[in-house]
Amino acid sequence: MSEGRVAVVTGGTRGIGRAISEALKNKGYKVAATYAGNDDAAKKFSEETGIAAYKFDVADFAACEAAVKKISEELGPVDVLVNNAGITRDTTIHRMDYQKWDEVIQTNLSSCFNMCRCVIDSMRDRSFGRIVNIGSINGQAGQYGQVNYAAAKSGIHGFTKALAQEGASKGITVNAIAPGYVDTDMVRAVPPNVLEKIIAKIPRGRLGKADDIARGVLFLVADDADFITGSTLSINGGQHMY
Repeated sequence: MSEGRVAVVTGGTRGIGRAISEALKNKGYKVAATYAGNDDAAKKFSEETGIAAYKFDVADFAACEAAVKKISEELGPVDVLVNNAGITRDTTIHRMDYQKWDEVIQTNLSSCFNMCRCVIDSMRDRSFGRIVNIGSINGQAGQYGQVNYAAAKSGIHGFTKALAQEGASKGITVNAIAPGYVDTDMVRAVPPNVLEKIIAKIPRGRLGKADDIARGVLFLVADDADFITGSTLSINGGQHMY
């Protein structure tokens, strides 16, 4: 039943988001991938995949409203929403200014409210919806130098459980995925000696792959997953069992 359904993936043109966008397209979804600022990467992504890219700031509620309206007009009402957009502004709290805190909270957590609020009425009207929020192992276990990121990602897990309760009677499932350390540009920016220590703590002995996360999304948005809601799927190679 995925054929022709509309899926929106925030932060969907690079890294994990790109893998999710491509996996959904390959399953027959009409995909809209959103991005914030890297026009060159978005253009290349669309040329290579044939997936439409929409530029707006997910931390801006009015921008989300306008974008969802445009996507709905061009592709159809949104059936699947994957809240994947995220940034880091890492430093310890005694060095963290308010801007670093606020930017991460707004982009990583408030964006989930913004996007869900913009699609939820349509999903309720049609008695169908699939929402997947991308959390993090660091929202489950915490991480030194990431009080902003860990707080936002932890908030996603609570947000997911609450919204799942609200959507269940209307045929809307809401779940989260908590990736571990995945081989993306963000993780590869970590100093090599630190990365070696991270990998040493992963029982599977490797970083995750973006496709590992994409397969989890496909599972959770499938029609057959309609009895799974309010859950967090941890995909971390056994690094943190929560």
